[in-house]
Amino acid sequence: MRKKVCMIHTGGTIGMARTEHGYAPKEGFFRSALSRISELDHPEVPEFDLVEYSPLLDSSNISLQEWVKIARDIEDKYDRYDGFVILHGTDTMAYTASALSFMLEELTKPVILTGSQIPLCEVRSDARDNLITALMIAGNYRVPEVCLYFSNRLFRGNRSTKVSADGLIAFDSPNYPSLADVGVRITLNERLIRKAGSGLKLTEFSDHQIAVLKLFPGIQYEVFDKIITSNLKGLVIEAFGTGNIPENHGAFLKILEKARENGTVIVVCSQCLKGSAIIGEYAASRDLAKAGAVSGYDMTVEAAVAKLYYLFSKGYDLETVKKLMETDLRGELTRPQ
Repeated sequence: MRKKVCMIHTGGTIGMARTEHGYAPKEGFFRSALSRISELDHPEVPEFDLVEYSPLLDSSNISLQEWVKIARDIEDKYDRYDGFVILHGTDTMAYTASALSFMLEELTKPVILTGSQIPLCEVRSDARDNLITALMIAGNYRVPEVCLYFSNRLFRGNRSTKVSADGLIAFDSPNYPSLADVGVRITLNERLIRKAGSGLKLTEFSDHQIAVLKLFPGIQYEVFDKIITSNLKGLVIEAFGTGNIPENHGAFLKILEKARENGTVIVVCSQCLKGSAIIGEYAASRDLAKAGAVSGYDMTVEAAVAKLYYLFSKGYDLETVKKLMETDLRGELTRPQ
């Protein structure tokens, strides 16, 4: 008996049609395009039901509200399907994958995000393979995680990041191996896959002010002083290397201390694709230590932002949030030994 998957189409390049103004979403177009893919009727490919959002969104317009909508739809349909495939634009796919990984607690089924760099309607599209393989993994394989599938590799969702704007190999997982590699066969790296949970529990994100600050040589910290208010709950700093910051005569320390006084959680990630941000590794991170910042270790910025939303939505106190930001909850970080 063929497995059954729920496919949720949120928008993005994969389902766009060619128009006189360029590629754009078109209601009903994607369903029609799917009907012309004969491989979807193959017995090895799970049956699926298509849920198409209206309006279809470019992923640059995906926000917290859409994350919650996707999570609610999965919860509502959870018992009826063997897995879920989320079709999504590539620009913010890693953010959505990270968000869902925290909202969907105790997963027992695959939730796989995918999309394409070239629309399905084009002859030379990467959409067909991404779509069919994501369906096969979601329906036929035991991967009880939120994942991102793209270009022959299955990544843990909260470890993925977009690395190319126009290449077909658009995503990577710099600090964690792929969960599956796809060639002639689909090969799971089973020792890397998280164990199934006890049954889905949904934690919806609530709205909180979170900011991301990327440091650069010559940065004028005073420009950012006004964003450090009592309403700012979390601040993710993309620091140099292993967590270093330019001192600039103590100007940044003043901003950091203001953030601490306001109860803002400061999380330090690295601008480098690979490696960890570890506060205190070098003297250049001492101001961060003074301000009570926490290490993001090898988390992606996407995962750090989503994790802050999750912990604040749980209603934890400040110290608990800081402690859990440095704790591996969904396979999103590895603490150095």
